[in-house]
Amino acid sequence: MASTAQSVHQICDRYVDEIAAADPVEATILGVAGYDDQLTDFSPAGHAARAAIAARALADIEAAEPADDAERAAKAVFAERIGLVLEIHEAGLDLSSLNVIESPAQNLRMVFDLMPAETESDWATIAVRMAKLPEALGQLRAGLLAGADAGHVSALRQVRKVAEQAETWAGLKEDTGYFTTLVSGAKDVSDSLRTELGHAATIAQEAYAEFAGFLRAELAPLAPVKDAVGAEVYKLWSRMFTGATLDLDEAYAWGWAEFTRIETEMREVAGRIKPGATLAEAAAVLDADPKYVVRGRAEFQAWMQNLSDNALKLLRGKHFDISDRVMELECKIAPPGGTVGAYYTGPNEDFSRPGRMWWSLPQGRDEFTTWREVSTVYHEGAPGHHLQIATAVDQSGSLNKYQRMLAFTSGHAEGWALYSERLMEDLGFLSDDGELLGMLSEQLFRAARVIVDIGMHLELEIPAGTGFHEGERWTPELGLEFMLTRTVTDPAHVHDEIDRYLGWPGQAPSYKLGERLWLTARDEVRARQGDAFDIKQFHTRALALGGMGLDTLREMLASLD
Repeated sequence: MASTAQSVHQICDRYVDEIAAADPVEATILGVAGYDDQLTDFSPAGHAARAAIAARALADIEAAEPADDAERAAKAVFAERIGLVLEIHEAGLDLSSLNVIESPAQNLRMVFDLMPAETESDWATIAVRMAKLPEALGQLRAGLLAGADAGHVSALRQVRKVAEQAETWAGLKEDTGYFTTLVSGAKDVSDSLRTELGHAATIAQEAYAEFAGFLRAELAPLAPVKDAVGAEVYKLWSRMFTGATLDLDEAYAWGWAEFTRIETEMREVAGRIKPGATLAEAAAVLDADPKYVVRGRAEFQAWMQNLSDNALKLLRGKHFDISDRVMELECKIAPPGGTVGAYYTGPNEDFSRPGRMWWSLPQGRDEFTTWREVSTVYHEGAPGHHLQIATAVDQSGSLNKYQRMLAFTSGHAEGWALYSERLMEDLGFLSDDGELLGMLSEQLFRAARVIVDIGMHLELEIPAGTGFHEGERWTPELGLEFMLTRTVTDPAHVHDEIDRYLGWPGQAPSYKLGERLWLTARDEVRARQGDAFDIKQFHTRALALGGMGLDTLREMLASLD
């Protein structure tokens, strides 16, 4: 009788297919076709169905015998990631997920940004999906209430802030509602479809308005006022975001040491910009310099597109092997309502939808300084997220679907992107002191994140010798004060960031901690190979591995010879 056993790669591919069917929003994000007219069920039943798919796949992968080294690597990656997916589910943290940046409330809106909107058929699909938002938000409401019944509710700060976001998307703020704006782009469609789109947009916005009301009236009274999640929950989320079991006390102490090191380096650069200047004074000089000013949102979009295009062209061949399909990166201004800052969305499998860099700009602002943002373009684009993620998607000959599309962790991806910022300095792309200070300010900001995120959630003591409320224990108020006074990040961004840390525990430190591992691994390979070390080859081989947790990455990179 022929064997029915599946290979490791087949199990991983099947999991992607099954999870796409059970999570249509994720399917669209990944670029898996066939589900763009559906929305994800975030009710208790929907979460349970996806957990059952994960549990079955994990059992199958644990029983599978790898056929070769590639399958051994794939098995390690899959088992670690899916094991944590199930731990999160068993802890009830998926059911209660609600925060200001990355939770079902945002994803049900953001998925429309990623849908094709060119043909009559495209717009018809959008209309069908929009019309399903009342049901989807009702399912999300049921899930959040079930989580509350089990004792899991996000902090009051998150509930109120997400309500504000929902009100923005519903058109209850100053701007036109998101969905009304979306369907205004449907130019060459039939009158009947235009009417259908208008109706669907109206009910979608009404659904978000009702959801905002639910958050304020029903969930907020159940929400804890305290933001800190405590050590147990924090450790679980930290493992999810990094793929590593961290010594949090060591990470907190290292964050302080790294912050001090970068602060010292920044002072040297600031002194070159204006002799004797503090960091804030040097930043003020740069903010006032016309060469770093862009006026207008369209002009800012053009600025980042030009910088991104040039980076790809100059890096290709000389510093990285970049395929033709990865050379396209589309830069866009994000719709209003989300937190301020930049983010990346990857290409679909056939690259018919390219990788995209999105920038969420402060509402009401029409003038932007660029010296802080050059390294952010490199972080989100090339050689950062776009080069890493799009390169993995392009590895269909060696990686399975899961490795190419779902295996990235924050520690792996954000660590690489932060490593890329420093790399661009090493490669000579940040010779301008203003742009160098901007990159260093981002590095300082990410080191501050390690301190503040761990400190606030674990309510740790601020150590002596830091010059900041020594001996006190971290609170959100102290976190905000530290970020405003000890970094030179845009204050509007800082206020959003504190809300982000408090609602997404363990994610913010993954940038710096991931970068630390990438740097350590590179140095270890360099030490082993000696004069034969080739950094371009190291990058090519490392990126071809696809996504994984940091502990798994450490093992994989240790085998590079």
